Amino acid sequence: MKPQPHFSLASLNTMGMPAYAAWYVPVDSQKTLKEVLDLKLHPKVFVLSGGSNMLLTQDIDALVLHVAIRGIEIIHESEDEVVLKVGAGETWHDLVMHCVHNNWGGLENLALIPGYVGAAPIQNIGAYGVEQKDCFVRCGAYALTDGRERIFDREGCQFGYRDSIFKGEVRDQYMIGWVEYRLTKKNHALHLSYGAISQVLEQNQIHAPSIADVADAVQSIRRSKLPDPKILGNAGSFFKNPVIPAQQAAELNAQYPDLPIYEASTGWKKIPAGWLIEQAGYKGFRRNNCGVYDKQALVLVNHGGATGAEMWALAQEIQAAVWEKFGVEITPEVPIF
Repeated sequence: MKPQPHFSLASLNTMGMPAYAAWYVPVDSQKTLKEVLDLKLHPKVFVLSGGSNMLLTQDIDALVLHVAIRGIEIIHESEDEVVLKVGAGETWHDLVMHCVHNNWGGLENLALIPGYVGAAPIQNIGAYGVEQKDCFVRCGAYALTDGRERIFDREGCQFGYRDSIFKGEVRDQYMIGWVEYRLTKKNHALHLSYGAISQVLEQNQIHAPSIADVADAVQSIRRSKLPDPKILGNAGSFFKNPVIPAQQAAELNAQYPDLPIYEASTGWKKIPAGWLIEQAGYKGFRRNNCGVYDKQALVLVNHGGATGAEMWALAQEIQAAVWEKFGVEITPEVPIF
């Protein structure tokens, strides 16, 4: 497609924030990327994936490359496992359901997470006790200078909690073109202990769950907590769950016995940001067209007509309120632009 100037991005970000790209073009291959870069339309380049994990607070004065590389192919298969090569422009949930349909295990806990596959390693997306890194093999990334490919294996990606090398050392230097995942074909290791998965399975009288049962349970839970961005603009969980010293967690738990606490690593505990925000009085809060979802305090919502600047101001207000009440810093999971 021919690059388009002054292109509206409002329909391409799930929060529905009004913003324009100086130049915009979908990229469906490495060849297309090289051709577009050779045009030198703008000194800055901005990669847009599914637009589900971002807050646009201003116009993007750059060449916006919209990831549109598709395809799912088996590149290795044995009796026990399968390795898939997936185009970065595939919808993440469609990939998960494709795997579930074929009884390939590993990603079922990540059902219904919005966005594209290419963004998954950047954010190291995770939910219900599983992160995409658990199945990740490697990915191919194209340099935003000349389109050359560089391979990043799991170690090279430096995965952390909602973090990777793509958010640090090589930030804004690459566009991910494809990702490989290794999945099980039998003897699946199910993760049922995090959140309400086991409770939902029990309610449905499922005692020997399949990966399809787990995916169904996850979708049921997510739909009960998270709004459909097509109806109510949002970017999913806006804040990360903070990881704090175990001693601080114990002190907070003594003061707030209902505080949920999860293991993080030796000497550290993870606590739910949603619980902190709710206790600070912001669950269901609304100011003009910005608000906090009434069923899940982690989610900031656009009731229609909100700007990115207004949403960011609300987010900062919530951060300050949580810090004042609990002495805990919560940071955005959503990148701010």
